[in-house]
Amino acid sequence: QVQLVESGGGSVQTGGSLKLSCTASGYNYCMGWLRQAPGKEGEGIASIDNVGFISYADAVKGRFTISRDVANNNLYLEMNSLKPEDSGLYYCVATDVGACFASTMRYSTDRGPGTRVDVSS
Repeated sequence: QVQLVESGGGSVQTGGSLKLSCTASGYNYCMGWLRQAPGKEGEGIASIDNVGFISYADAVKGRFTISRDVANNNLYLEMNSLKPEDSGLYYCVATDVGACFASTMRYSTDRGPGTRVDVSS
């Protein structure tokens, strides 16, 4: 099992930006981000595989950018034009099984403790 630790969450106003980082203790072919708003189920928002194939949820497409440093097992999520509906807990996830799409990130085998993002209007 790979240990994942997120950082970079915080509070911003609408339209602001944040960059999340995730450090993994090992390698998974697929890594991504899952977010959970209060009272809602987790939503996969972005994924990237080991050859750079990227997938985004429609809700963040054009505003968020996922990137990965495969050599150092680091994952990033740059978030721009943030909206109040982007608020929630953001989890770094990783898996070596199954397809690698934003929509499949909720099925990932490994998950970090999460970092909170709050966007105020």
